[in-house]
Amino acid sequence: MNLLAAMRYLVALDKHRHFGRAAQACHITQPALSNALRALEDEFGVGIIKRSRIYGGLTHEGEVVLDTARRMLREVELLTQELESTAESPRGALRMGAVPTAMPLLTVFAAMLRRLHPGLVPTVLAMSSPDIEAQLEDLSLDLALGYTERLAGEGGRFRSWPQARERYYFLRRQSGEAGKTLRYGAPMTWAEAGTYPLCQLTPDMHNRTIIDGALASVGMPSAPALETNSLLAVTFAVLVGDVCAILPGDMIAAVRGQGELEALPLVEPDIRTPIGFIALVGDRPSRAVQAALRLMAAPEWGAALERHAGEAGF
Repeated sequence: MNLLAAMRYLVALDKHRHFGRAAQACHITQPALSNALRALEDEFGVGIIKRSRIYGGLTHEGEVVLDTARRMLREVELLTQELESTAESPRGALRMGAVPTAMPLLTVFAAMLRRLHPGLVPTVLAMSSPDIEAQLEDLSLDLALGYTERLAGEGGRFRSWPQARERYYFLRRQSGEAGKTLRYGAPMTWAEAGTYPLCQLTPDMHNRTIIDGALASVGMPSAPALETNSLLAVTFAVLVGDVCAILPGDMIAAVRGQGELEALPLVEPDIRTPIGFIALVGDRPSRAVQAALRLMAAPEWGAALERHAGEAGF
């Protein structure tokens, strides 16, 4: 039995919750995956998988094996990067996640990192704050960019590197003739913004929690006219529909080429929400993560962050 391969199949099965999809992700047949997992059970003399007509989850012993499998695969990745890299030329994969509103900023970071180190292969994923925290913990993510205010109640499981503060804007279609680029208008109060039909992110997104809290603070209910988990969908809804939106400056900067739109800074209250890079405490950094940490501290990233933050209205 190939123990490492079997451990990889177990991790895939837990991720996909389906034998066929896990086999497909591992580029093997379903019988091959099932046989490898049965061999793993025989090797340790315990039942790992709750079997029925469909995948029924893992047993208690299976959860213990899964935790070890994740750590084994992590150590293999660390070793592979160590052997294939040099101090000047790190090589390997780097999986990073970001809350949707921070995707433009993380994409800039990933592009800069890739330009500095062509041997790195960054993956940039959009996900909710709970998913970011869960995937950092199960070692599916190396690094994330998200809302650091959430970490206060996490018992010191994560460390963070502050980057910027989100400021919020009311986004709507311009009245009259469209310009060449997005127009910035006069400030609007949150109370006034709450009187318009809004397209908002779904309640599982922390950005929605922030916006609902701001509206509640001025006595306005959260009553979205349209909900989505995609910021691209929010923008399109404003462009083609009769709704408006509340978005952070990072996303406003990303659509500044849309001359049909107008963005008004929101005031009373003037809310600024900190975002930063997040990693799991105690996780030994790979060569790829070490390169990312160096870029975070580098003057060129500071300059890019200041430039991007200025464009975004942070």
